Amino acid sequence: MRSYFAVLATLLTTACGTSVAPAVALCGDGTCSPSENCWTCASDCACSCGDGVCTHGEFCHVCAADCDCTTLAATPPMGWNSWNRFQCNVDAQLIADTASAMSTSGMASLGYRFINIDDCWQASRDASGAIIADPKTFPNGIAKLADTVHGDGLQFGVYTCVGDKTCAGRPGSRDHEAQDMKTYADWGVDYVKIDWCYTDGLDAPTQYGKFRDGIAKSGRDIVLSLCDWGVQEPWVWGAGAGQLWRTSGDISDGFISMYLNLNVAAQHAAYAGPGHWNDPDMLEVGNGHMTTEEYRSHMSLWAMLSAPLIAGCDLRTLGADPAAHSILTNAQVIAVDQDPLGLQGVRIVEATDSGAEVWAKPLAQMGWRAVVVFNPSDVTMTMAIGSVDFGLANAPVQVHDLWNAGADATLDTLGPLTLAPHASRTFVLKGQEPLAPAGTTPVSALRWTYQASAQGGIAKDTAHDGSPLTLRGKTFAHGLGAFAGSIVVTPLSGRCSRFTATVGIDDAADGKGSAAFQVWMDGKKRYDSGVMTGIDAANSVDLDVTGAMLLKLVTTSGGDTEDGDFADWAGAVLSCE
Repeated sequence: MRSYFAVLATLLTTACGTSVAPAVALCGDGTCSPSENCWTCASDCACSCGDGVCTHGEFCHVCAADCDCTTLAATPPMGWNSWNRFQCNVDAQLIADTASAMSTSGMASLGYRFINIDDCWQASRDASGAIIADPKTFPNGIAKLADTVHGDGLQFGVYTCVGDKTCAGRPGSRDHEAQDMKTYADWGVDYVKIDWCYTDGLDAPTQYGKFRDGIAKSGRDIVLSLCDWGVQEPWVWGAGAGQLWRTSGDISDGFISMYLNLNVAAQHAAYAGPGHWNDPDMLEVGNGHMTTEEYRSHMSLWAMLSAPLIAGCDLRTLGADPAAHSILTNAQVIAVDQDPLGLQGVRIVEATDSGAEVWAKPLAQMGWRAVVVFNPSDVTMTMAIGSVDFGLANAPVQVHDLWNAGADATLDTLGPLTLAPHASRTFVLKGQEPLAPAGTTPVSALRWTYQASAQGGIAKDTAHDGSPLTLRGKTFAHGLGAFAGSIVVTPLSGRCSRFTATVGIDDAADGKGSAAFQVWMDGKKRYDSGVMTGIDAANSVDLDVTGAMLLKLVTTSGGDTEDGDFADWAGAVLSCE
């Protein structure tokens, strides 16, 4: 499988090396000329599954030929969970019927694939400690039910709890972590959600690590969903234990709850990526206590967060609710959520008394951005986005509306948007990436197409606290002062040859703090410092970036805490043609 960046770089290199110059093709003229391709000019040329590149609109479940099907949860998990609608009123027939409904409703073909039983399926343990399903509600056992779900072409999940009891008082997994994971693997379980009730005095990284280790020994790939409600900062260490972690308490079917969970998850965008996702909790779409506009905003905003899309309504009756069905099955919004670039969208314009907030997310197609304009207030608002900086080149930008067919425009002609309370508009902008300037340029002087940080913004040419960039007594005039975790993305356009920097924990941390530094190019990790502390010597980074299209600089907190993690990319520069 080749990344779309690699294909684009090859095409540009080939064009530059042609001995007889072809006629100049104008991207955006509506004609896919011989010198253009989907990757060089998506506005003119069509992409298709099987062309060897995983781009926007493709992910493993819908295009295994092109996309990553090896990384567990390479894109956010999609499926259904029983709790929001049914709580403890679950039985084998409900689960089997829900699996059938997912298969026949069109949801499965769009990527929904997990059927997850939440709490209340357990009854007791036998003399050996093995967990036993409730014989009244699951008389044929869980393995038989997993076979039924698998027979519908879907995957099957269960629930347990870190404590000795589940949140509903059923048997939990404390002191049975490895045993339960082996049992689940033998049953054919593909996904396990692990709650955090009855855990007084326990250390979350240690306890969830026991489940991770149990899964590793079980011989089966199982997606591990950490549900500790944001306790003990799971975004900091969760990627070392599972594939997703809850960032907040349980959602409920109301706008305020949805908006609160959104805002908590939004703070941790720097920790999300392929195989490790923030989870603001399940979708409430179709449960009846929000308006259609609110549910549409709910779906769009979860897609911007790259959140797991786990439906929580009654799928058996979804056909009787066309509005909910259309929201859950909007393929274009799902594509935003499942975009293989794997960045979590960020809020780039905060709401004011007279304007809505704007969210943006770069997509796996050069020059494309997903955008949500959202009114969280209780009054109608008007918002114009023509002057918002989406990190695109100064060139025409097409605006494609994901909910309103036929409402497409250009960014220049798109008028002010009038948004009712709690309503939103969702777009994909199709423009061009800015070109990296020729010569040697500090990364701090480049246009970034994306940034996310654990605390505040990413400082340019100072440490995160505003003091001079200083590593072990040496001061640097240029660089980035991050607070781990953080992500910076800048386009290279295949024009650059070298990236250099000096990395380490800034002297302002007074010997405290820890972070790991990573350099990614075109979706592949090219440098990893490992965990560095506030007393470690700085490391020099010198990388050949010839032909690369996109540079991503990542810091993580080192898997412990965020305290004092002043992570410097000191003297960071790019050399470009």
